[in-house]
Amino acid sequence: MGAFPQTMYFTGLNEPVGKEIELRGLKVEGDLPAEVRGSFYRAIPDPAFAPRFENDHTLSGDGMISRLSFNDDGTADFIMRFVETARYKAEKAAGKALFGKYRNPFTDDAEVQGVDRTVANTTPVWHAGRLLMAKEDGRPYRVNPLTLETIGSYDFGGALKSETMTAHVRIDAATGELFFYGYEADGQASTKVAYCVVAPDGALKSEQWFDAPYCAMMHDFTVSENYALFPIYPTTSDLARLKAGGEHWHHEPELDSWLGVMPRYGDVAEIKWFKGPKGCHSYHMMNAWEDADGMLHFDACLNNTNAFAFIREPSGIQMGLQDMVGALTRWTVDPRSDGGDVVETIIGPPGDFPVIAAKVQGKPYTTGFMLSMNPALQGPPLFAGPVGVSFNILLRLDGMDTPTPQVTQALPLPPMAGFNEPVHVPSTDPAKDGWLVFIVDSQIGDNQFTHEAWVVDAGNIAAGAVAKVVIPARLRPQVHGWWVPQAQLDAL
Repeated sequence: MGAFPQTMYFTGLNEPVGKEIELRGLKVEGDLPAEVRGSFYRAIPDPAFAPRFENDHTLSGDGMISRLSFNDDGTADFIMRFVETARYKAEKAAGKALFGKYRNPFTDDAEVQGVDRTVANTTPVWHAGRLLMAKEDGRPYRVNPLTLETIGSYDFGGALKSETMTAHVRIDAATGELFFYGYEADGQASTKVAYCVVAPDGALKSEQWFDAPYCAMMHDFTVSENYALFPIYPTTSDLARLKAGGEHWHHEPELDSWLGVMPRYGDVAEIKWFKGPKGCHSYHMMNAWEDADGMLHFDACLNNTNAFAFIREPSGIQMGLQDMVGALTRWTVDPRSDGGDVVETIIGPPGDFPVIAAKVQGKPYTTGFMLSMNPALQGPPLFAGPVGVSFNILLRLDGMDTPTPQVTQALPLPPMAGFNEPVHVPSTDPAKDGWLVFIVDSQIGDNQFTHEAWVVDAGNIAAGAVAKVVIPARLRPQVHGWWVPQAQLDAL
């Protein structure tokens, strides 16, 4: 193709930017908290070249990583660079797209067969002084956290055997360990899942493989203090379909969902499978935790189908966004039992991008944050992102360690504005809830947009931003982000 398709995935705020950015000394408006010193990293899909297929979409874009740094002098810097993956380098040398459909290597140009095709565009992961850009279809790429220069594909010093690593890791703040997994661990449409534990110093100390009930899109998972939890939802892959040039993912509404539970330091042979509802899907989990009675709770943003139209439509599911049903949902199981059915409870509104403080990862927790759609919005939303519409209200929920959490605060945006996923910045005062940092996109005219970084008091989100930074450049919506304190960057 000579030009980008004129679909929702490549127009409006989703229009490709394709330019690296370096902005220094940006003004910080308002009162920047002293604790917000460090860097906010974001992963942005942004295709360098027009795709080979008309039905391509946002999530195929080459990985861009951005860094918003808050400086000691009260200013901010913003830089953004392409992640120079093997795929990006091959296409840059050719001056055109060489890789085909989303996660289907059988549709690639013959000259790049066998080339690592991941775009490393989903999550910046910080652990043990290393910054990794991850996407679940391959191994991550390591990036210099100061310059954003690409160092190269990362396999934990040759220790990682899985061909893939999730973009959604979990870090235990108390132990410093990183937990992750890779699905389709040995190739396309495989049921093999690799479960890995990384020591605080960054050494891979455990990698175990097991079979999922079927090959599913396993976008996120959780750990509690004693267990690792693997959700399986019926968005599935099929090798014959891929070889025929089809789509990597179809959603199958008649298939059961599952929750695999195993001791987090145990053997994969100990995994137990609990059956969930048919046809449901979740991209992101808020937390998993054990109560005083030993019951295991798994809190996720659950929908009655896959949220992405580019997956639903090839599956034959003709459903608009208005027909989707979702909620923050709790699955409860007894990990001491031999399996059975999950007990499902609705504990919050529909939405996504749940956020908690790092210190309560895997533990009983009282507070969580998430994005949702404002039912009282008086005007059009912002059309952007892979779903097609941006979330326009930030919610705080309290009582998360009870059967009935409540929305206690909300921060709505005006029409034609939307949130990107927040990151949480902890407070040094244990009595305070810390800060949330995120980018707000706003449409101000025909194909005209503004982008601001907001800092919000997590204990008083309804008050709005205490500090803002205008980023005077065109940005594409992010996928996920990560916060790194300045002290950790200074220690490099």
